[in-house]
Amino acid sequence: MKMKPHSQEPGHTSRLRNIFRAFHAGNYRLFFTGQCISLIGTWMQQTALGWLVYRQTGSPFLLGLVAFMGQIPSFFIAPFAGVLIDRWNRHHVLLVTQSLAMLQAFVLASLVLSGTATIWLILLLSLFLGIVNSFDMPARQSFVVQMVEDRKLLGNAIALNSSMVHIARMIGPPIAGSIIALAGEGTCFLLNAVSYVAVIVCLLLMRVPPVVRVTRDEPLLSSFKEGFSYAFSFIPIRSIILLLAFTSLMGMPYVVLMPLFAKDVFHGDSHTLGFLMGATGVGALAGALFLASRKNVVGLGRMIVIASSALGFGVVAFSQSTVLPLSLVILVLTGFGMMVLLTSSNSILQTIVDEGKRGRVMSLYTMAFMGTVPLGNLIHGILASKIGARHTLLAGGICCILGSALFARQLPLLRKIVRPIYVKMGITRER
Repeated sequence: MKMKPHSQEPGHTSRLRNIFRAFHAGNYRLFFTGQCISLIGTWMQQTALGWLVYRQTGSPFLLGLVAFMGQIPSFFIAPFAGVLIDRWNRHHVLLVTQSLAMLQAFVLASLVLSGTATIWLILLLSLFLGIVNSFDMPARQSFVVQMVEDRKLLGNAIALNSSMVHIARMIGPPIAGSIIALAGEGTCFLLNAVSYVAVIVCLLLMRVPPVVRVTRDEPLLSSFKEGFSYAFSFIPIRSIILLLAFTSLMGMPYVVLMPLFAKDVFHGDSHTLGFLMGATGVGALAGALFLASRKNVVGLGRMIVIASSALGFGVVAFSQSTVLPLSLVILVLTGFGMMVLLTSSNSILQTIVDEGKRGRVMSLYTMAFMGTVPLGNLIHGILASKIGARHTLLAGGICCILGSALFARQLPLLRKIVRPIYVKMGITRER
C-alpha cells in the first residue's frame, strides 16, 4: 500500500509534461509569456468597455453595436488579409498589429480619463481595433507553425494558445470589475495599453528561422479565390468553417449581453459582471487544458459535436436561470463547450491544410469565428431590445443545438476523408 502513491506519481507528472510539451520550443515560451500578460489587459478592456457603454447609455442596442464595430472588419477584411499573410513575414506582421493595438488602447484611455469620450469616438476606436485584429488573428494562428517547428507539437501549441486566452479571461474581468469600482473604466484601458509592452518585447526577443516563400505575381483577388475554392471544395474544412460561423452567429454573442444580465437580471454591479465573465473563462481554461493533455488530433471530430451541443444547452440553461451561483456553474460548462469547439476546430484545420494556403484558411477560420460574431452581437442587441435578453439567448442556444445535430450527421463522411491524411502524417495507423 505504501507503494501506491509513489506508483501514481509518474503518471501524474507525465500528464503535466504532456500538457506543456510545446514549451520545449523557446520561441513558443516567449510568445506564451508575452501574450498571457497582454491578454489579461485585453479582457480588462473588453469588460470595462461593455460596462462603460451600458452605464452611459442603458441601451442593449448600443452595447451590441460597439461589439459589432469591433468585430465586423474580420468578416470583410480577414479573408483578404490571409492572402497577404501567406506572402508576408508573419513575425513582422505581429509586431505591427500589436503596436497598433497598444496605440488604440492609449487613445481610448486618454479620452475616457479626460472625460471627452463619446459613443461615436468609442465606435470609431472599436472599428480601428477590429481592422487591426483582422490581420493579427490569422497571422497569429499561422505563426504557431513557425514557433514550434516540430509538427507533433502543433496540436498541443494550439490548445495552449486557447488556454492562454482563457487564463486571461478568467483573471482579467474580475480585476476589471474591482478597478472600475475603485478608479473607473479609463484605468482599465490604460493598463491594457501598458500590457502590450510585454508581448512586443517577447516578439523582439524571438529568433525566428527564415521562411522561403514563393513569389506570386497573381492578383490579390485571384489568390483569394484560390484559397476560398480550396477551403470550400474540401468537405472537412467547409463543414468545420460553416459550423463555426453558425454557432458564432447564434450562440457566442451571449457574452455581449452579460452587462445586461449582471445589472438587470442579477441586480448586481461591475463585480457581478466580472464574476460572470470569469466563470466563462474558468470553463474555457478547463477545456483548453483538457485538449492540451491529449496526445493527438484523433477523435476531435466527436469532440466538436459534444462541445457545440454543450455550448447550445449552456446558453439555453443560462437564459432561464435567475440564481447567480447556478448561473456561474452553467457558464463554466458553457465556456468549456465553447473552448473545446474552437480549439478542436482549429487543431483539425491546422493539421489537414496545405502549408501554402495556411494563411488563407486560417483567415476564413477567423472570419467564421470573429467575423460572424459581430453580426450575432447586432442581432442579439436588437432582439434583446424587442423580446428581452432571456428569450434572445434561448433562441440562440436552440439554434446551436440544431447546428450540432447537422454536423453529427456528416461526421462519418468527414472521418473517411480525413483518416488517410492522418495516416500519411503518422498520426494514426491504417486499419
